[in-house]
Amino acid sequence: MTDPMTDPMASISDPFPPPDAQQARAQRVHTALFRVAERHAATEEQRARQTHPSVLGPHEAVRLVAFLMSGAARLDEGEPEVDRADITAALTLLPLVRGELDELEAGLLRMARGRGMTWPEVAFGLGLGTPQAARQRYERLAGRVRATDETDQE
Repeated sequence: MTDPMTDPMASISDPFPPPDAQQARAQRVHTALFRVAERHAATEEQRARQTHPSVLGPHEAVRLVAFLMSGAARLDEGEPEVDRADITAALTLLPLVRGELDELEAGLLRMARGRGMTWPEVAFGLGLGTPQAARQRYERLAGRVRATDETDQE
């Protein structure tokens, strides 16, 4: 007898295969991006709300260098190629970007809880298996953000 969990052919005949968590997460990511874009970033003006009109933010700089290096974005005519100094600049900004992302995530989690979302709902949104994992993630993030704030004030 074959084991449906280890035999790929067994799932073909199984009318009720277990859900694929990675596939479900990928579908939610697509749906989430589409929803936010449609509701809050449908126009150029709406998309520009989260960026400074004349100063490049750290996360934008890192993404730009990465996109140019990978070919996901094209250089304009006459624009210099990405060089080692550009890469070093992007790498230098990564800890700042990571810190900003930690602050953003901790704040979003606080606001979600403040708007009545339960830990199981938060865990689902984050793609975590348990409410406890979501709570622990928030506590770690909040601790890192507090530690950074205290270091910055010294």
